[in-house]
Amino acid sequence: MDWTDDKARDVLRRIFDAAVASADPMAAVARHLPPKPAGRCIVVGAGKASAAMAAAIDAAWPDHDVSGVVVTRYGHAVDAGRIRIVEAAHPVPDAMSEVAAREVLQAVHGLTEQDLVVAMISGGGSALLVSPAGEMTLADKQDINRQLLASGATISEMNAVRKHFSRIKGGRLAHAAWPAKVLTIVISDVPGDDPAVIASGPTIADASTLADVREIILRRRIVLPPSAKAVLDQGLETPKPNELTSDVRLIAASSIALAAAAEAAEKVGLKPLILGDAIEGEAREAGTFMAGIAASSQQHGLPVRGPAVVLSGGETTVSIGGGRAGRGGRNTEFLLGLCVALNGRAGVWAIAGDTDGIDGTEDAAGAIVTPDTLERGRALGFDAKAFLASHDSYSFFDAIGDLVKTGPTLTNVNDLRAILVL
Repeated sequence: MDWTDDKARDVLRRIFDAAVASADPMAAVARHLPPKPAGRCIVVGAGKASAAMAAAIDAAWPDHDVSGVVVTRYGHAVDAGRIRIVEAAHPVPDAMSEVAAREVLQAVHGLTEQDLVVAMISGGGSALLVSPAGEMTLADKQDINRQLLASGATISEMNAVRKHFSRIKGGRLAHAAWPAKVLTIVISDVPGDDPAVIASGPTIADASTLADVREIILRRRIVLPPSAKAVLDQGLETPKPNELTSDVRLIAASSIALAAAAEAAEKVGLKPLILGDAIEGEAREAGTFMAGIAASSQQHGLPVRGPAVVLSGGETTVSIGGGRAGRGGRNTEFLLGLCVALNGRAGVWAIAGDTDGIDGTEDAAGAIVTPDTLERGRALGFDAKAFLASHDSYSFFDAIGDLVKTGPTLTNVNDLRAILVL
């Protein structure tokens, strides 16, 4: 194949789109539904894909008593028929996040053993479904969330804290639904696909403890409001694995998306190498690491000989620190770090994006890096290292026209990174 710049860009976009398509909720939900219950079916849920998931069950069971409420991010709503869709803010919750939690808890109140609760859970649900514990206010939760996001805390750490400051997370929704049966249908956006972590596991027993939360808060230097300190002092644990069981069905995940991406790569003659679906750490440092893999592959054929594509998933982090930050999410920061480390290396292109279509809080899923990215930036008077230092990766890629904009994809299996090496 004649690998022109246009061809490389087209192939990378096809690989990314194949990964997103593999997580289409409408097709996946229908394949995993159980037999219809004797009683009612109450659909609840939270996450960026929850509205599309709810629409799928409404369409699959038109002749059954189906109702409920799910919450999704602003701009991600679809018509779900008999199931009410609420939109709320992400990544920092707003008043509608609290409204949604109240409605979800009310929807599962007073059920019987004949009823079935189907919990549609996907990434983003932690911020979208908020019911503060004790005397905590929404403002208290917002403040803690902002601090966690800026601290570099992992998604597992953030969710452990969120669960213990919530009336609905960490298995507490399942407790509220008793004695109804609970089926949890999950689209995973976390490394390892642990359902207890996704959306802070509202229907899943919680293995984290108050001691874990105290350690995270201390290590990440989170300043708690008095109301949150009071909740910790009460010593109320979330439901533990020996207290709660749930039927969980994983219908889409990063590992599945990576397999679809690898298949798309093979169709155009590329050898795929999947590094894993659980890549974490600082985004810019991950970019430097991946640049080293690309260079080694070109020079030594290790860990893969080109033409090849190096694939990875997971969720990196961006630690802002005390400095002023520009615009950008973890994927564009990863790519700018990769670009700086590659330093114009020929024969290497890359794409990275969030499969939900939103990188952090921006309107792009991610961006594309080409061999001449730095050169085109310099032609505009842009110093890539300076933009990286100020966490302004979105502005850099926006200026050179290399942002990838998909709009909301209505699914979410975390980030997809693909590096084309010739």
